[in-house]
Amino acid sequence: MDTRTSRLLAVSATALLALAWAAPAVAQDAEPDMLARIQAAGVIRMSTDPAYPPQSELVDGEIVGFDIDVGREIATRLGVDLALETPDWALVSAGSWSDRWDFSVGSMTITSSREEVLDFTQPYYYTPAQLAAHADTGITAPEGLAGKTICMGEGTTYLEWMNGTLDFGSESPDATPPEGSLPVTRTTDRDCAQEWGLGRIDYEGWLSSSTTVQGAIDAGLPIVPVGEPVFYEPLAVAFDKTVEDNDSLVAAVDAIVAEMHADGTLSELSLKWYGADLTKKVGE
Repeated sequence: MDTRTSRLLAVSATALLALAWAAPAVAQDAEPDMLARIQAAGVIRMSTDPAYPPQSELVDGEIVGFDIDVGREIATRLGVDLALETPDWALVSAGSWSDRWDFSVGSMTITSSREEVLDFTQPYYYTPAQLAAHADTGITAPEGLAGKTICMGEGTTYLEWMNGTLDFGSESPDATPPEGSLPVTRTTDRDCAQEWGLGRIDYEGWLSSSTTVQGAIDAGLPIVPVGEPVFYEPLAVAFDKTVEDNDSLVAAVDAIVAEMHADGTLSELSLKWYGADLTKKVGE
């Protein structure tokens, strides 16, 4: 029996205790909480955006990627199957999901504004936010984007950074946008790069995760990274705060994320999809 099979067959004492704590026996007349309902149904519904390789992408009719593997592992350790939903990112980050999906493993950054409408686990990995430029502009340094237009996804931390409102709760990034630069948004970050690939140059810059930028470069799109990462994002599993009885589910998944850090599963998946271990906070 290999190490991974053993890991799947034996959920650790930490997660078992968390599940026992999070989902106590329910009185006969009481309504089951969210975790109990999910376990009774035998399936948990996860939102994902297949426009973000290698986090999530559609390949030969199947959605695959780092986030998909993380979500599937969480479902396995909860003892349920995984079902995927693909709503627009802006709907996921806005909260009030109206029971259309149960949780998001979508590389979502924890921010103060999102914590008002969403509950989060501890981060499961961290990604650098990277400026990029169309290769034909000749821009290779952030100051080259001064006074230029920079594309990014709607409802993203990149737009908040450009607008000076990004706040991770305990700290805000030190770096500031290139002087006089202006944001323009598309439905997803990836759309910015795709437009460049189609020959459109309606903006000079692009801001996305370093993984998404590198994926676009690997796909042959005319893009060059610009400077060092401008900030590092703590990315976590998210839940709809309007669900009043989700505390047990949040606690159980948080314990599973901690377990996956401790047993090396997250590092293993990060190396598989990114070729690097992004599961540890920079500087720690």
